[in-house]
Amino acid sequence: MAGEALRPLRTTAWGATGALLTSIGTLVCCVLPAVMVSIGAGAALAGLVSAAPQLIWLSEQKEWVFGAATAALAVSGALLWNARRLPCPADRAKAEVCASLRRWSHRIYGAAVVLTLIGAVFAFGLPLL
Repeated sequence: MAGEALRPLRTTAWGATGALLTSIGTLVCCVLPAVMVSIGAGAALAGLVSAAPQLIWLSEQKEWVFGAATAALAVSGALLWNARRLPCPADRAKAEVCASLRRWSHRIYGAAVVLTLIGAVFAFGLPLL
């Protein structure tokens, strides 16, 4: 029964973590190659691409990658929004776990948003310059 009270908060934590993982995909697709070339590590990038040719596919499909990341951010944001006023258990230890899950969910979500925005700048903004 005690686990039932924390279920919505665990769901938001998993949603925020999923958003973070898709945001990391945007970094791998677009930021990593741009940064490696800009610091003069083009040969290292060529070696990385030959070892993991999926990076090329991710870069070619960046609209889909960013679409998935944006969708994950939207779902996670909705989960966090809906859980913002859920009560925590009355038990002190469980209430502390509840509050900690909320804080971590918001931090992870914030990191996911920032990483996706950085990826978007590298993928769509810098090529225009």
